[in-house]
Amino acid sequence: MRVGIDIGGTFTDLVAVGSWSGRPITIKVPTTPHEPQRGAMNALRSLLDRYPDPPEIEFLAHSTTIATNALLGQVGLEIARVVLVTTEGFRDVIEIGRQNRSEVYNLFVERPRPLVAREDRLTVVERLDHNGVVIVPLDEASLARACDDLHDRQPEAVAVCLLHAYANDAHEQRVAQAVRARLPNARITVSSQIDPQYREYERFSTTVVNAALAPLVERYLSRLTEELARYGVRAPLYVMRSDGGMAEASHILARPAALIESGPASGAVAAAALAGRAGTRLLSFDMGGTTAKAGTIVDGIPQVAGEFEAAGRTHSGRALKGSGYPVRFPFVDLAEISAGGGTIAWTDAAGALRVGPLSAGADPGPACYGKSDRPTVTDANVVLGRLNPQHLLGGDFPIDAWRSQSAIDTLARKLEASLERAAVGVIRLVDDAMANVLRIVTIERGLDPRDFTLVAFGGGGPLHACAVSHELGVRRIVVPSHPGLFSAFGLLAARLHCNELRPVLRSLREIDDAAVESAFAAMERHAGNALSAQGADRNGIQFKREYDARYRGQSFELPVAYARAVATVESAFALAHRARYGYDVPDEEIEIVNARLTAYGTVAETTGVPESTGAPAHASRVTERSVWTGETFEPVAVLPREALMPGVRRAGPLVVEEYDSTTYVAPGWSVTREDELLLLEAMPR
Repeated sequence: MRVGIDIGGTFTDLVAVGSWSGRPITIKVPTTPHEPQRGAMNALRSLLDRYPDPPEIEFLAHSTTIATNALLGQVGLEIARVVLVTTEGFRDVIEIGRQNRSEVYNLFVERPRPLVAREDRLTVVERLDHNGVVIVPLDEASLARACDDLHDRQPEAVAVCLLHAYANDAHEQRVAQAVRARLPNARITVSSQIDPQYREYERFSTTVVNAALAPLVERYLSRLTEELARYGVRAPLYVMRSDGGMAEASHILARPAALIESGPASGAVAAAALAGRAGTRLLSFDMGGTTAKAGTIVDGIPQVAGEFEAAGRTHSGRALKGSGYPVRFPFVDLAEISAGGGTIAWTDAAGALRVGPLSAGADPGPACYGKSDRPTVTDANVVLGRLNPQHLLGGDFPIDAWRSQSAIDTLARKLEASLERAAVGVIRLVDDAMANVLRIVTIERGLDPRDFTLVAFGGGGPLHACAVSHELGVRRIVVPSHPGLFSAFGLLAARLHCNELRPVLRSLREIDDAAVESAFAAMERHAGNALSAQGADRNGIQFKREYDARYRGQSFELPVAYARAVATVESAFALAHRARYGYDVPDEEIEIVNARLTAYGTVAETTGVPESTGAPAHASRVTERSVWTGETFEPVAVLPREALMPGVRRAGPLVVEEYDSTTYVAPGWSVTREDELLLLEAMPR
């Protein structure tokens, strides 16, 4: 079997595909936030216990939010104490940062707390210029004093960040060597190996975040690997990275910060696997129990950005610059908002209805789970009849509809509204918030959402897809099979990734072609060896060469495909600049900041999107219940997904139920089953 395990904020999802049938086995268990590996093992045990003689697991992939949760301060996931060793005079770079404010008009805005206390920032005497030329040689006496200080402190992690080390790493390597000799058990992160780019603050921040996460991630993966071994799982553990690629667990330990966006990335990868059948321009819409996430897939490839701010705040789905810790690792470009099934509805001091950002999560969960009285989005859907009022997960998860009504009724009395109107208000607010997130990844990126097909997944995505699509003018929706576990299928579709980078900082017309070609060749050798060591087929490894380019004087770069011909690069950059910013400057000099390489490899035959598991005995049974369809309740057909006959179009309103999700086909929409996909289309007005 090939197995993928995705740990979400509310549920932990497992999918397994056996070589004997090719059909998926799906399991959904509650997440255990304080011990995330326990939820993963609960799901795996549930799988293996089905077999008297369990089949061999040949591939095991995993995505996790442990890095993000640790940086956000979750209890039980404390990050390590980090000591920073830097150039004399630059100990405060990590705290000064950039002079951007996350809230421009807030006089009392607070910057994120530095991950390294000031007393834990040590300095050595040395200095390089921006070309890597030694101005002040490394002073061994100052290095010895720093190492003595480190030995007294005994930190778990050490970050080594010297000025201009991206241009010449000799001093950093010497410092790392000395530190390793005095602290053999500490995790040491060297900036020239992690992020060899200019801009000191971003490089320092990336290195410190990586160092802070290293001990925690190492312990987590070690515990998980040990538990897997106890269950007889001999397959290596692969982990989803922020850029949508996989890495073998032992290899990710060098760059644990690459896991920060691990969880959200797998959903975009699964959506990209639909490219071709669902269209080449797709909107990934993932609504789970805690958050909703959106991204774009263009020409079958999830859009990737070069950096992000870890543990930063958002406002209406937009990241607030200066509110988090900059990390310069590639990540799937997603917008995220607190708008999941467990998002709590409340009234503010003025008596206005609000939804989020607080979430009931997995524990206590929505009111209908029986542990809470606080109204959530899930409770509103139960009240409106769109969710089954008796159970979820195909009957495996009983719910209490009366508690949902009681919770929403309490909210309704505060609003001086009816029960139904209060529930409708909750749904409309969350739909509007999610539509705004989709605008961020399309309109604000220079893309027209009307050119895209929406891929709706997650436990709540298909339930809200029609309303969100209507807001954007999207007229086509695809709901994959097992949408509530779709992100876990992304783990089985992902390839191994390896990223390499070399600083260039030259005008495009001044570049030494031979030197750049040599740099790319060296990066390909290194990346190829790294992927081979993780089990990739050497003959199947592919390489993607890119430049980070900008107009001279700009403070931001855009990726463009590498080419030896200057005119080709100029044309590609002009096109990319117009697409992102609406203009280009034909006569302006183009500067190349970095040469970037991405290597792709596969461990075994990739598994695409899930297939339908076939109709159970009761699949043809069509029932009916009262559902709010816009202005009133009316009787609406409710049928299992397998009861939809392939190729037969049915008009909404309609409710389609399956094990892990519910699809609401709103009035004005139709649904057709095509193989393993549900196709929803807006009907002509």
